[in-house]
This record gives sequence, C-alpha cells and structure tokens, in this order.
Amino acid sequence: MGKPAAVVWDRSFLGYDLGGDHPLNPVRLDLTVRLATALGVLQGVELRVPEAASDEEIELVHRPGYLSAVQAAPTAGWDVGHGLGTPDNPVFERMHEASALVVGGSLVAARAIASGEVDRAVNIAGGLHHAMPDSAAGFCVYNDCAVAIEWLLRNGVERIAYVDVDVHHGDGVQTAFWDDPRVLTVSLHQHPMSLWPGTGWAGEVGGAGAEGSAVNVPLPAGTRDGVWLRAFHATVPALLKAFRPQVLVTQCGVDTHREDPLADLALSVDGHRAIYQAFRDLVNEHGFKWLALGGGGYELLRVVPRSWTHLLATVLDRDVDPNRPLPADWVAHATRIAPDWPLPASMTDECDAGYQPWGGDAVEPVDKAIRDTRRAVFPLHGLDPDDPRD
Repeated sequence: MGKPAAVVWDRSFLGYDLGGDHPLNPVRLDLTVRLATALGVLQGVELRVPEAASDEEIELVHRPGYLSAVQAAPTAGWDVGHGLGTPDNPVFERMHEASALVVGGSLVAARAIASGEVDRAVNIAGGLHHAMPDSAAGFCVYNDCAVAIEWLLRNGVERIAYVDVDVHHGDGVQTAFWDDPRVLTVSLHQHPMSLWPGTGWAGEVGGAGAEGSAVNVPLPAGTRDGVWLRAFHATVPALLKAFRPQVLVTQCGVDTHREDPLADLALSVDGHRAIYQAFRDLVNEHGFKWLALGGGGYELLRVVPRSWTHLLATVLDRDVDPNRPLPADWVAHATRIAPDWPLPASMTDECDAGYQPWGGDAVEPVDKAIRDTRRAVFPLHGLDPDDPRD
C-alpha cells in the first residue's frame, strides 16, 4: 500500500444509541477502538473526525419527507410512521443528528478516496445497509452505504462494486441501485427462508437495463468458514474482474459469527480475518480503491472488537497475529462492563479458515447456492456459470 489509509473515528459516533436492551449497542464500537489502540494497530494514525451529513447529502438517497419525519420523531406526540418507533427502530433523542453523523463519517471516507488523498478508508460506525429511501429498517435510520456510493458517482467515479458480507441481505443498498448499471451490488447472507428481511434470492439480478447488477448468494444456516469462503471465491473475484469497478465498497458485518445471537451462520473470527484479507488481495490485484464499512454484529464483547480490529489492521496493512493475547488493560475494561461474561484469551478462535475451491459440482448444500447464483448472473457478465475457472 502506497498512501496511508484513512480511519474515520470519533466518540461522538456512540450517540447512535437505540437504547435499553437493543442489540445494536454502541459499546461494540468503543471496545473495538480501545482494542485496536491497545494492540498498536492505530499507532501514529491520524483519526478523521466525522461531520454530520447535510440534509442535501442525505437526500441523495432518502426522500425529504422521510428526513422531516426523523427530525420530528423525538418530540412528536403521534405515530410518525416510516418504520420509526418500532422495536427494531425505536425513536431516540437526537436521532437525526446521530444518524446524519454516521452518514457524514462514510462521506469523509468517500471524499478522502475521491480526492486521491488515500486509496483506502474505513468507517466501522457505518454499514447501515437496511434503511430504505422512505423508511427505517433493521436498526438503520439512514443508509450511509448508499449515500456514500451515490456521492462517489456524482463526484467522478464511474463504476462501483459493493460487496456485503453481513449475515442479513444488503437490501437497502440493492434497492437504491436496482436500476443503475454503474453499481454492482453483491450480498452473501443467510438464506431468506430462515432470516429477516426475507429477500436476497439468487434470482434477484437487477432492474431493466441493469440486469446482472444485483448478485445474491443465499447461504444455508450453519455455514462455516470453509464453505462460506468457497462461496465467496466462486462468485466475487470473477464478477469484480468482469465488472472492473474503480472503487470497492465493502460492508463488513460480523453477525455471521457462530456466537451471534441474532442469526445462524457459523463463522469464526479467523474466518472474518480471512474475508478481509481476501478483499485486500482483490484490491491489490486489480488496483481498486477500497472503502470499508462496519455493519451488524451483536456479540458485543467476544466477537465484534476482535473481528473489527482485524478489519482495521487489514485495511492499514498492520496485520495482527491471531495468537496475540488480548491486552490486560482491555480485558480489565471489558470485565468492568460485563463482569460475568467470559472473554477469549487471544485474537483467534483457533479455527482453520482454509477452504476447498468450488469445482463445479454440488458436494455440499452451499454448492447449490453457488450454482444457482452463478447461473443467474454469470452469463450477464459474459462468464460461464458452469466452468469453475470463471
């Protein structure tokens, strides 16, 4: 990596707090940055401070009436609608301001890339991929991923690939660019028959004039590191090579972990690290710019801090040895937060993240998912769906 990467972070991100026992607890962000700092990953890195996105910037994706509803919701004495005030998306104080700051963080990262100042940027507070143009959904008020992509398109970038590895389908980003052939959206997620939001079938391939711009790989519940990585390598590299984006945007949700309480895939922290390194290999091979965002992840102490520390380390080319012990000061801090929660000893789950490449057959259930996705979209990119060399 030639230029230094941009890391966007400020404690003001912790204001995106849905309150109470809501699973999206901002402590996960604080613990991640504390761990990355304690391990030296952020040593000497000048953290970029986010500024709240303007209404005009948020309206690159969202409708003005929706912004008005979000702004009014904390003081409204009635049902504001738009998916707000639900168990998933409760209304909270300064909701608009906190949500606009998340969008602003991803825009800071996008601007650093568009200006040529950096080739890589990361905002772990971002990745709120479910928000729709006129509604909140899935813990997401504004869709920072889609706003950053749209901003890049309006500021000189001609082709963008978005790859989403969250356990949930990246439905909001797919919706935003369904009819736009300049944006390739790829989502690998738990099968919609077994997990919200119930979308992301292999046959969802994009709108008229943009067929092939949406790619979905629905994975069986229980999918582990090796077969998840087989599905990734059987679909993503060939599509990126054919599409030739200038910028790769990745949503790096870690709710695919086997300990995550909201879903049923079975990846490890070692699998997550392998995913980030696969992204970096593709970036290095093809010369893409790379904007990495956070996302889901609800095992707040044992999983998210370790996995996203590996993400930060990978983006910065400061890889952390998986066998590195967790720093004593960090363990002490985490123990004060949750005294009865057992913590791991090191940066690994001691899992083998190796994988067997897809060979064109259907040995395991995941192979059918691979085949269905390839047959749905590969021909639209001039690729042979049945030839594992493509």
